[in-house]
Amino acid sequence: MLKLHRSVLIAAGIYNILFGAFAVLFPLAIFRWAGMAEPNYPELWQCIGMIVGVYGAGYLAASRDPLRHWPVVMVGFMGKLFGPIGMAQALYTGRLPLRFGAVCITNDLIWLAPFGLILWHAYQSHVNVKRAASPDVLKWAMRARTQQGVPLAEISQLWPTLLVFLRHAGCPFCRETLSDLATQRKEIEAQGVKVVLVHMTTEEELKPLLDRYGLSDIARVSDNKQSLYRAFGLGRFHLARVLGPWEFLRGIQAIFIERHGLGWIDQDVFQMPGVFLVFHGEVLRSYRHQSAADRPDYRVLSRPQETPEAA
Repeated sequence: MLKLHRSVLIAAGIYNILFGAFAVLFPLAIFRWAGMAEPNYPELWQCIGMIVGVYGAGYLAASRDPLRHWPVVMVGFMGKLFGPIGMAQALYTGRLPLRFGAVCITNDLIWLAPFGLILWHAYQSHVNVKRAASPDVLKWAMRARTQQGVPLAEISQLWPTLLVFLRHAGCPFCRETLSDLATQRKEIEAQGVKVVLVHMTTEEELKPLLDRYGLSDIARVSDNKQSLYRAFGLGRFHLARVLGPWEFLRGIQAIFIERHGLGWIDQDVFQMPGVFLVFHGEVLRSYRHQSAADRPDYRVLSRPQETPEAA
């Protein structure tokens, strides 16, 4: 879902820049097309084009982390909400021709729902941060030991530790996660960060998957009772977040296009995954999936200077 938000803001940014440039370079074109009298001061329309273009630059900047930069999205949403209201009044009173109202469709109306969805997810992210587990609960959770018998607390004292909570082993998105970690592992570890997996299956069941993706040596914790998941505030998905249209399309991509396949479902299919950067027992950063199909960038989550946050 986060990638969808980024795509929306990139598309909006490109559109705004192109529209703004057109308004600045050809200030009379749209009035001629709409059959309106040409304005006496086209510089005013060029000024509007400049403002629209600047918004586009803001959307492109916000696309890097839509949930973190929600104020930019909110300002854009307000403009796209109030713009059609003013346009409707002008059309009703006959101040503007109906043809000119078409501009409002591409400038405002088509972006309202996507921008509103970004704002809703940003709100959910904020709520989930507030629900983060207490320090005492996290301290207890960090006593969990890896397959080599080393407590998580001890690992996090030595290195910033990226805890990656997986879904069930048969899930194509879980396999996609392992593939992404295998690809990104060198960059993550180059930043001094150690990756540790948390999973719900047994070591025997997970090992073939780890061998397949070249991660057999990675530290991991088996948590079949899902105690660590609860300690880190990872709840369970609603059905729509597992079997919705977006999840179905992403599943096709993971299973067939990327050839990760699909295995038996023998753990909690509704368990939410997540990613946490922990150092000295303290959670520095968290990513809670909005959907089973979310695909975070683990390299970004590992960078000290970045602070992405999702629910």
